Amino acid sequence: MANAPKANVRKRNASRKGGASATRKTAQAPTRQRFALPWLNHVMILAGVAFVAVAAVQAWLTLDAIPVEQISVKGSLEHTQREAVESLVQPALVGGFLSADLATMQQQLESLPWIYSANVRRRWPNALEIHVVEQLPIAHWGEAGFLNHEAQVFQSPDAQRWEGLPTLRGPEGSARHLVARYQRLEELLAPIGREVVTLIQDRRGQLDAELDNGIHLLLGNDEFVERVQRFVALYQRELRARDESVARVDLRYASGVAVAFESAEQLAGLTE
Repeated sequence: MANAPKANVRKRNASRKGGASATRKTAQAPTRQRFALPWLNHVMILAGVAFVAVAAVQAWLTLDAIPVEQISVKGSLEHTQREAVESLVQPALVGGFLSADLATMQQQLESLPWIYSANVRRRWPNALEIHVVEQLPIAHWGEAGFLNHEAQVFQSPDAQRWEGLPTLRGPEGSARHLVARYQRLEELLAPIGREVVTLIQDRRGQLDAELDNGIHLLLGNDEFVERVQRFVALYQRELRARDESVARVDLRYASGVAVAFESAEQLAGLTE
């Protein structure tokens, strides 16, 4: 009987150990569930993404099967036929509404002589809208070219329609400089009511201007503003009354000018 308490103690201890073990096993079950749920979420997300991607591809294929049935050309066109614009973009329409190559269309349109810029965009459900801006010539360049408002050179066979524009000539790469000189020269000549007909720059940078009254100005390549102002003052004071007989005014002198008259090309040195 003396051993009975010890046996009871061992049983209670064993019971406690068993209870603790059961408790630990019971606590581990939610841990496995927590690990399982994120994996299931990833699978569902990937499945959703795949579904959306497949739906998007199907929608794109469906829309791309729609042919372009209408081409709308907008913008003021005076030198380019609308039919020419429409026919030029036709080869790039192969493939359908969505796969039409808009960038190629724009490049082809801007390669036309009188097209300054073009913008092509899709218009739902089956149309293309083309906005074009034509070149604005401000001067003839050489024999057959033109200069636009940004001093860019473009070629066109339709030169006779623009006979009233001034003519600029110069070495390659001099167009922007000559346009700036022409615009400044027009401003300086405004007080005497004269306009520039021709402005030529040679390879040494020497400038020769012809005015609307036939007078040639030899301006050289230095002191541009000062020399033109000297001519304006001389014209107001001496030459206006007889400008029909003046052939040339050489302004390449430090403090004076040389005037060549039509009669016998007699030179008259006039100083201020």
